[in-house]
Amino acid sequence: MDFFSILTMVGGLALFLYGMDMMGKGLARVSGGRLERVLEKMTSSPWKAVLLGAGVTAVIQSSSATTVMAVGFVNSGLMKLTQTVGIIMGANIGTTVTSWILSLSGIGSSSFFVRLLKPASFSPVLAMAGVCLLLFSKKEKRQDVGMILVGFAILMSGMETMSGAMKPLADVSEFTGILTWFSHPVLGMLCGAVLTAVIQSSSASVGILQALCATGAVSFGTAIPIIMGQNIGTCVTAVIAGVGASRNAKRTALVHLYFNLIGTVLFMAAFYLLHSLLDFEFLGRPAGAAGIAAVHSIFNLTATAVLLPFSGVLVQLAYLTIPESAEDLEKEQEEDLKMLDTRFLETPGYAVEQARDAAVRMAGISRQSLMRAVSLLDDYEEQTAEKVFELEDLTDRCEDELGSYLVKLGSRDLSEKDSYLVSTLLHCIGDFERISDHAVNVAQTA
Repeated sequence: MDFFSILTMVGGLALFLYGMDMMGKGLARVSGGRLERVLEKMTSSPWKAVLLGAGVTAVIQSSSATTVMAVGFVNSGLMKLTQTVGIIMGANIGTTVTSWILSLSGIGSSSFFVRLLKPASFSPVLAMAGVCLLLFSKKEKRQDVGMILVGFAILMSGMETMSGAMKPLADVSEFTGILTWFSHPVLGMLCGAVLTAVIQSSSASVGILQALCATGAVSFGTAIPIIMGQNIGTCVTAVIAGVGASRNAKRTALVHLYFNLIGTVLFMAAFYLLHSLLDFEFLGRPAGAAGIAAVHSIFNLTATAVLLPFSGVLVQLAYLTIPESAEDLEKEQEEDLKMLDTRFLETPGYAVEQARDAAVRMAGISRQSLMRAVSLLDDYEEQTAEKVFELEDLTDRCEDELGSYLVKLGSRDLSEKDSYLVSTLLHCIGDFERISDHAVNVAQTA
C-alpha cells in the first residue's frame, strides 16, 4: 500500500463522514421538529418508548442526536428521567439500520436485479435525482429531499472508496499483525470506544469497521470487541451534552452510559463464557459487512431485552451517582425558561417550536400582569401590586433569555418558514415586554 492509496483512503473517509453529516442534516430539516414532538409525547410505556427511540433514530440516522434530545427534554422539564430510558435503548437499536444499509455494498451476484441493490448501482441515480432537486426545484422541502439523496450518495461513494483503498492492506503482514492485538477483548473495546468518542458517531465508526472488513483480514474475534467498545464510545456525546445541564439531565446521560457499560460487560462475559465451553469456530473467520451489522444488531437487541425490565435500576444508579439535594431542587424549580435548552439548537426545527412555546408563555405572563394591574384601579391591594412588579421582572428575564436564544437560532440552517417565525417572535417578545412595563405604570398610578 503506497502513499497515494493512503490519500485515497483518507479521501474516502472524508466523503463518508461528510455524506453522513449532510444526510442527517437533511433528514432533520425535513422532520421540522415533528419527530421530536412524537418523542416528547408518546412515551407512556417503556416498550413504546423503545419503539419510538428506534424509529426516530432510524429516520434521522443518529443515536447521538436522539440521546442528546432526550437530555434536552429532561433538562427543560418536558420529560421525566424514567421516560427517557426506553428512548435511549431504542436509539441504540435504531442506529443499527445504518450498518445494514452499508452492508448492501457486500452483495455479490451476477443477477441484474440483485446487482441493482448494490449501492454502487443505485447511488449514482440517487445522486443525479438529488442534484436535480437542489438545482431546479424552488420548493424548500424538495431541496431538503435532494440534500438527503445527495448526502446518501456521497456516503456510499465514500464507503466504496474506503473499501477499495483498504483491500491491499490484506497483503501487509504488519497490518494483519496489528489487528491481532485487537482480538483481545479489552484492547478491542478500548479501540472501538476511542474511535467512536473522537468522531462522535457509532454509525460512522461501524461503517469504518465495515470498510476495513474489505481487506479480509478482520476476523469476528477482532470485530466483536471493537463493536462493543463503539457502543461505549457513543455515550461521550450525551455526556458532553449533560455538562452544565440540570442534575436530571446529567442523570439521563449517565443512564445512557450505564446501559451501554452494563450491557457490554454482560454480553462479553456471557459470550466468552460460552466460547470457553463451546469453542466458537467462527471467531477465526473473516468478518464481512453484513456480519458486522448482524453483531451490532444482536448486541443492541439483546441488551435492550435484558435491561429494559431493570430500567428502574439504571435510574437508581444515576441517582446514586448524582444524589438529589434540597437546594438543587429549589433552584431547578425557580427556573422558568428551562425549555430553552441550547442542546435543541442542534435540531433547529424542534428548537423553533420550543422558542414559540416559550413566547406563548411570555405572552401569558404579560397578559396576567396587565389584568392584575387593571384590577388595582377598582380594588387596590399591596400584594397584587407586588405581584405585578414580580411579573414585570420575570418578563424582562424572558425577553433577555428568549431574545438571546432566538438570535442563536437565527444563525442555524433553518427552513424559510422557520426563519420567518424566528423573526416574528423577536418582534413579539419586545411587545410583550412593553405590555408588562405598561402594567407597572398602571399599578403605580393606582
